[in-house]
Amino acid sequence: MKLGVFTPLFNSLSFEDMISVVAEKGLQTVEIGTGGSPGSAHLDIDKLLVSSEARREYQRKLTDKELEISALSCHHNPISPVEQTAKEADELLRKTIRLAHLMNVPVVNGFSGISGGNPSDKQVNWPVLPWPTEYRDNYEYQWEKKLIPYWKEINQTAEAAGVNIGIELHGGFLAHTPYTMLKLRDATGKAIGCNLDPSHLWWQGIDPVAAIKILGAENAIHHFHAKDTYLDQDNINMYGLTDMQPYENVKTRSWTFRSVGCGHSLETWSDIISALRIYGYDYVLSIEHEDPLMSVDEGLNRAVKNLKSIMIKDHPSSMWWT
Repeated sequence: MKLGVFTPLFNSLSFEDMISVVAEKGLQTVEIGTGGSPGSAHLDIDKLLVSSEARREYQRKLTDKELEISALSCHHNPISPVEQTAKEADELLRKTIRLAHLMNVPVVNGFSGISGGNPSDKQVNWPVLPWPTEYRDNYEYQWEKKLIPYWKEINQTAEAAGVNIGIELHGGFLAHTPYTMLKLRDATGKAIGCNLDPSHLWWQGIDPVAAIKILGAENAIHHFHAKDTYLDQDNINMYGLTDMQPYENVKTRSWTFRSVGCGHSLETWSDIISALRIYGYDYVLSIEHEDPLMSVDEGLNRAVKNLKSIMIKDHPSSMWWT
């Protein structure tokens, strides 16, 4: 396995300064945003698409720092009921797949998206209950008329480009659990898989180790985000897990994103890494730092230190003791 970082936490730095900092921390990979939620501070997608020389220079700078790109990320909403949003997200995703192909980047990360609940909706609708039955009607419309047709076409585009899609299982979007991930994959194709982020599983009540077993058995894990979550049971008793308080309300929120090892023990994280190895994922642990209690530097350093102490780097030896 390799250790890397998702770079939006360094969006205030130039590409050159960012990769210098990352290399100094002893990391091996970077996950670069091409637009959408992560922004595009470290990559000009239009420039790189049209210029092979620009791509070579970009790669040279990474190679000089002994870094490689684990994934290009364009988290957005390509099935939004807001026409302009959907258009921008779709164009960005297709450009990102093309660029990943040209630069030999194996994975493009993003969200599954969320549509309205019917053709006349003006905003997104996230049904999480089958009753009242209007929610079920919304859900069926979203999956059958919007989500599956869109990703079936994207699967064909990704397969032709030799690129895998890593969908982050994030609440608020239609693919947010192991079941919905496999439902989408079964309906669209094998290029569609997940960017597994335990932080979003914990607050939904899902055990990440169990999720790895479920998804790994189907070869559906294409990328991995290393981010933790602290669950505050007293606040859960008040607000439930679908807590609408702003993220900065740390004192009263039911759950809060934390740096690796600050929400769950390193024993738990060791179990996660072992499960990844057992179920065939031997790629990158990409640190995503969104800890509101720590600075960028302290939070990232904590995650790097903790993960380096438990991650599995080498291939296993033969079982000489049997």
